[in-house]
Amino acid sequence: MARNTEKTPKKPKEPGRLKQMWSVFKMTRRYDSHAVWIMALGFALPVIVGVVLALVLAGGNVFGMVMWILAGVLAGLLAALIILGRRAERAAYKQIEGQPGAVGAVLRSSLRRSWTGSEMPIAVNGKTQDAVYRAVGRGGVVLIGEGSKTRTTKMQEDERRKVLRILPNVPVTFINVGPDAGTVPLHRVPRTLAKIKPTLTKPEVLAVSNRLTSLSSSPLPIPKGIDPMRMRPQRGR
Repeated sequence: MARNTEKTPKKPKEPGRLKQMWSVFKMTRRYDSHAVWIMALGFALPVIVGVVLALVLAGGNVFGMVMWILAGVLAGLLAALIILGRRAERAAYKQIEGQPGAVGAVLRSSLRRSWTGSEMPIAVNGKTQDAVYRAVGRGGVVLIGEGSKTRTTKMQEDERRKVLRILPNVPVTFINVGPDAGTVPLHRVPRTLAKIKPTLTKPEVLAVSNRLTSLSSSPLPIPKGIDPMRMRPQRGR
């Protein structure tokens, strides 16, 4: 029998951790001009504190001074990485801000454990692409409008009436994400939800979520939201 001379194609190697971090850094720097300076400040402050503590507390002990300075450097690296992660997330949201499905991406990837939300909207205007999303948590039911506030408010009111019809004692809050003044920036949606005063217990949240599932009809024929955590910077040609 003739041997099969064709070689099995090798799977492309995934980039290493350092290469991924460098790609994230370049993407963040491209969309956030202040990120580098804020990261540098976040690194420098712990190092300075470490040096000061080494001079004050080490008492001339070389080993003690080295340990304090090393601790300051490690703390500075940790602070810089935390800052990079937050600024990168904001830069990723900045790329998709204003696009249909952006709120759904936030609800899928960035909500805290006390809140649940679907990446699919519960109401959509086919002509304008305005949409309303729903989140449920300790603060009750939140209807998030995506698009012009003047247009999405009517859609939110319609959805609130549906909620109050089956859950009359559950608070319903409006949040608007869009180009109008006074709306919530896309990257602040999770923080805005976290600030809502808790009024429900965990079992009540589950019960409310189950009741609201009955309001859902057939899936809306629109694409799913964008996942900002999967976005990668474009490679140079």
